[in-house]
Amino acid sequence: MNAARLSALAALVLFALPMTVFAQWQWLDKDGRKVFSDRPPPTDVPDQRILKRPGAAPALNAAPAADPVAAAPAKPAGQDRELEARKQQAEAAEAAKRKAEEDRLAQTRADNCLRARQSQNTMNAGLGLVRMDAQGQPVVLDDNARAAEQQRVQSVIASDCR
Repeated sequence: MNAARLSALAALVLFALPMTVFAQWQWLDKDGRKVFSDRPPPTDVPDQRILKRPGAAPALNAAPAADPVAAAPAKPAGQDRELEARKQQAEAAEAAKRKAEEDRLAQTRADNCLRARQSQNTMNAGLGLVRMDAQGQPVVLDDNARAAEQQRVQSVIASDCR
């Protein structure tokens, strides 16, 4: 008799086990993730977002009501947030890099402008200009070389002194 009772008890447990699996609620939360629970969803979850109720047979090909969040495939929230954070960090780093490069170029232009204006003032004073040649010897600029230097200084002022 004990074996018969044990068999009956085992059969009862085996038949009751699938019922507990069907006694689950399934719904989409506000972020579009599927939630499985043995308790009903919170009251703020609309009926069209409830995918499965206990005791109701799950619809095989039924789609939830036309809800754009429900239609989108659920993504793990942790990965999305981490990916967004990495993307924002990369964008911020790229923006900082561009800003640093722009600042460096602006400083270079300002230095070039200052030097060009100083050279222009020196040339306008009428003093003789002396340059060093390739061997390190001083060479006084003649009128043609002086005019070429004035033209070069003017082009630097035009491009860097804005």
